[in-house]
Amino acid sequence: MACATVTATFALSASKPSPHVPSARPSSLPCERTPSHKVKIKRNLLLSIRSQITTEAPVAVEKVPKKNEEGVITNKFKPKTPYIGRCLLNTKITGDDAPGETWHMVFSTEGELPYREGQSVGVIADGVDQNGKPHKLRLYSIASSAIGDFGDSKTVSLCVKRLVYTNDQGEIVKGVCSNYLCDLKPGNEVKLTGPVGKEMLMPVDPNATVIMLATGTGIAPFRGFLWKMFFEKHEDYKFNGLAWLFLGVPTSSSLLYKEEFEKMKEKAPNNFRLDFAVSREQTNKKGEKMYIQTRMAEYAEELWELLKKDNTFVYMCGLKGMEQGIDEIMGTLAAKEGIEWTEYKRQLKRQEQWNVEVY
Repeated sequence: MACATVTATFALSASKPSPHVPSARPSSLPCERTPSHKVKIKRNLLLSIRSQITTEAPVAVEKVPKKNEEGVITNKFKPKTPYIGRCLLNTKITGDDAPGETWHMVFSTEGELPYREGQSVGVIADGVDQNGKPHKLRLYSIASSAIGDFGDSKTVSLCVKRLVYTNDQGEIVKGVCSNYLCDLKPGNEVKLTGPVGKEMLMPVDPNATVIMLATGTGIAPFRGFLWKMFFEKHEDYKFNGLAWLFLGVPTSSSLLYKEEFEKMKEKAPNNFRLDFAVSREQTNKKGEKMYIQTRMAEYAEELWELLKKDNTFVYMCGLKGMEQGIDEIMGTLAAKEGIEWTEYKRQLKRQEQWNVEVY
């Protein structure tokens, strides 16, 4: 791995929140046709030409990955043989009046669990389930860059919301793994598996436009992206493109890593755009609640023009409900140009430009 140094760090307070069209056009569009001409030709020459055409082997075209997949490691540690890390830091990063708690935690890996921005790790909570068997692992998106929050490639960070709800019988239910993680104290051991996943890997192109759509803890992979882009210096990577983050949360006290992102915007105002959608506090001009798709609609035409470029990459992470609203916006814009959005999105996915990880 190339040498890298972290140029900015932040203390996380426990009491306050951190404060193209693609090269292949859609099939619904008419393709260009080559004019045909009638040509008289001797039979034996025609057969000879046909013979040459049918016997020539087609030229194999090797697909060049647009995302940084070289050397990516997956499933180094499995449930039966997990890596035993240690909790180094565990801090609540939402305000006391936020609807739910979200915690930022850092675990030691000693470099034994190498990962890339956009990958996930599994966590196996201590104890056993109601059948007396070990708890099954739960996957969490990694919330740090590949070199980690301390810049030494020896840690991994997670962003976890504590799951607590009331069931149909009126009983309070606590999510096993999320509560286990949020209650960890520095020094506690934790069983980790993975890393896994290639869907959310960063683009290779340092001049790319990277549009990131996140709700709540779906911000995790994008924090890793943005730290690499704006807080770190790498010998083989310097981001010169446009990073545009849309983050949707219910209240302003739920805005995760807000101070970090605002610092990035100060450092690189021409390369980083930041838009928050706070559903319980903000509305649009029509008086509608400001969800992430509502905020995106304010920039709909601009986003559509960016999406036509073959070096624009869209990443979506968070609650599954966000996907439908975003599809509706894009579908309307595509229809204006006679493009069928479902097919167009399928092309973007094939070209690694539309990346989704929702739950």
